[in-house]
Amino acid sequence: MLPWVVRRTRLPLLSLLCVDCGSESATTGEGRFRVNANGKLLHVWLLVRCVSCNRTRKLAVHERAPVTSLDPAELAGYHANDPELVASRLLDPLFARRNRFTLDWKGAWRLDTPSAWLDEAWPVKVEVVFEDPVPVRPDRLIAHRLGLSRNEVLRRITCDIPLRRPTSAGFTITVMAGD
Repeated sequence: MLPWVVRRTRLPLLSLLCVDCGSESATTGEGRFRVNANGKLLHVWLLVRCVSCNRTRKLAVHERAPVTSLDPAELAGYHANDPELVASRLLDPLFARRNRFTLDWKGAWRLDTPSAWLDEAWPVKVEVVFEDPVPVRPDRLIAHRLGLSRNEVLRRITCDIPLRRPTSAGFTITVMAGD
């Protein structure tokens, strides 16, 4: 079985309406948190920036959270602007829903495949693994990698999931020999 891995190359853009210029794209840039203490309560925000006008906006990570309710290592990560913590918060679907944004993955991922795949005997089994929840349509991913039309993909590929529906979970395909 051949492994194909979908990897993130950078953090995705956020589809989020800017209140100043009306642009619908924002970025986390270098990834910064703002932590503000109000007595024994903490506010933690992830700062994002409009790609058109550079206006900064705050996305709530924690609001009015007691200091003792946060893990000390997590709190230290907020203070240090830990890139892994930025990525985990940004990729969290509950965080996205709470702050009313979606992720734009265009140009933010790549497909890593072994180069010597044609030496395999037909049919070829391929396992597609996702390191991050990148939503892709399997038929487009397979067509791009194999250089086939999407109709030919539907004819030559057997799969355990629908090929025309976006997925961000791993799946297995079987590639049949061409005519």
